[in-house]
Amino acid sequence: MAKHIKRKNRVDCVDCRVQAKCCRLGAWVDLDEAKKILGLGIKGGDFFHLEKDKDYPSGYRVGTSIEDEPCSFLTRSGLCAIHKIDYSLKPAHCKEFPYENGKLSPIANYLCESVKSMRRKRRMKKK
Repeated sequence: MAKHIKRKNRVDCVDCRVQAKCCRLGAWVDLDEAKKILGLGIKGGDFFHLEKDKDYPSGYRVGTSIEDEPCSFLTRSGLCAIHKIDYSLKPAHCKEFPYENGKLSPIANYLCESVKSMRRKRRMKKK
């Protein structure tokens, strides 16, 4: 996971008018991160699909959703239950989105309204 993202390329999710849209497919979380999150006792929040993955520190990852369902930690009000309780435990993948390994995620245009908006503005300027 990327640690440093250039400031000019950052997307400020707080300003996004539809923050929950990026959570509608869930996220991959390191198994050790997941264990800490489960310790919060968030009702309804759970992890699925344990898989080996050498790109994660523990060597394993788990998903926060089943198939194409929204993240299990997404509250009815459209906010992240983990974020509301302890931001430091919010999965790195979620904190970094719409970036992945320091670059814009391939699914950012699909899930991130802020990225879509930035791309529309760039296209308008080019015309």
